[in-house]
Amino acid sequence: MNPLLLSHYTATSCLGRGLDAMLAALRGQRGGLVPCDFERAELDTWIGRVDGVNDVAMRAGLQDYDCRNNRLAQLGLEQDGFAAHVAAAVARYGAHRVGVFIGTSTSGILETEQAYRTRDPQSGALAPGFHYAETHNPYSVAAFVRAYCALRGPATAISSACSSGAKVFGSARRMIEAGLIDSAVVGGVDSLCLTTLYGFNSLELLSRQPCRPFDAARDGISIGEAAAFALLERLPADQAPAADAVLLLGVGESSDAHHMSSPHPQGLGARSAIEQALATAGLTPADIGYINLHGTATPSNDAAEGRALAALFNATPCSSTKGATGHTLGAAGALEAVAAALALRERFIPAGVNTTRPDLELGVNYVLQSRDADIDAVLSNSFGFGGTNCSLVLGRGSGPAAGRVPSRAR
Repeated sequence: MNPLLLSHYTATSCLGRGLDAMLAALRGQRGGLVPCDFERAELDTWIGRVDGVNDVAMRAGLQDYDCRNNRLAQLGLEQDGFAAHVAAAVARYGAHRVGVFIGTSTSGILETEQAYRTRDPQSGALAPGFHYAETHNPYSVAAFVRAYCALRGPATAISSACSSGAKVFGSARRMIEAGLIDSAVVGGVDSLCLTTLYGFNSLELLSRQPCRPFDAARDGISIGEAAAFALLERLPADQAPAADAVLLLGVGESSDAHHMSSPHPQGLGARSAIEQALATAGLTPADIGYINLHGTATPSNDAAEGRALAALFNATPCSSTKGATGHTLGAAGALEAVAAALALRERFIPAGVNTTRPDLELGVNYVLQSRDADIDAVLSNSFGFGGTNCSLVLGRGSGPAAGRVPSRAR
C-alpha cells in the first residue's frame, strides 16, 4: 500500500488530556487506573475514568448529541489543536474531500440506561428529551465528529468490538486509495457505562486490581474510556516526509470466528492480521522495533497473542499500554495507535505498567522499564470478540519503508 501521513494526532484518556500528558505518563511508567467509583457501579474492580467529562458543555447547535460518549469526543477533539488542524485540511481539500471514520463499541448507551431509569411509570415511555439517534446509535459519534468539524465527506462508524479503533485506519486508507477522499479523521471513542462494566463482570473477566497484561498472575481486565484521533493524509508527491513524521505503512485484518468471546487458542486470526500488515508495509518481522500488544490481561487472550507473536518474531520488545489506560474497548485501537506514534516520534519503548513478572510461557520479550530506542517501525495489535482482528504498522519518515510501495499494492 502507499504510505499515508498521520499529520496530526491526539489522545485523551485516564492518563490525561492530550499528547503531553500521555507521553509523560508512558515515559514515567504511570498508570491512570483507580478503584471503581462510576455511578451506580458497585463492583470490586479498577477503571480508567477520564476526569471532567460530565462538565463538558456541548457546542452550540449540537445539544441533541449530548451524552457522555460525545462529550468525551468533543473533549478529545479540543486537545493539541486537533480541530484546528482538521479545519486547515478542509481549507486545503474541501469539506467534501475529508472523511470521518470512528470506532466505538457501546457509543452512548449510558444515555439509554439513564432514560430507562426515568421512564414514565405508567406507560413506560422514555423521557421526551431522549434522542436515540444522536446519542445511543453507534453512528452518533461519527455524525457528531462530522458536524463538529463541519465536514461533508463520507462518514461511518466501525463497531467491531475491540478492533474498532484500529479498523478505521483500514477503512480510511481504502477510501483514500480509491480516490474518493484526500484526507480522513480517524479515531475511536468509547465511554464508561453500566452495560459494559456489568457485562464484563458477568463474563468473570474483570480483575479486582489494576490489570497486569502478560503477567504470570494476570487475572482479567480493567475497563477504561478514551477519545483518540488522527488526521490521515496522502504524502506530498514532490517531497520526502520529515524524518520524525509518522506514517501508516501497513494494515492487516482478519476474522477467525473461532468463538463468540474467545480467540483462537493458537492465535491464528491474530497471526493472519499481523502477516497482512507486514506484507502491505513491505516489511519483515525483523524490521519491527516495538510491538504494542493487544494485551488485555486475560489468561486466554494474552496466551493466544503470545503464540501468534512467537510464530513470527524473535525477541522483539513489546508491551501493552492497557496496564496504564485500562482496556478502552472500541477506542483501544486508536488510543494505542497514538501510543505507537509517540513511541516512533520520541524514539522510546514504553514499559508495561503493573506487570511485574512476565509469563515466560508466552515467549515474548515484555518490557518492564521504559527506555530510549532507535525504532523505525512499530506494530500495534487490536483483537476483538468474535475473532475480529486488526494490526497496524506505523513507521518513521526516516525509515527504510517510508517511500516503498510493495508490488502487491500497486
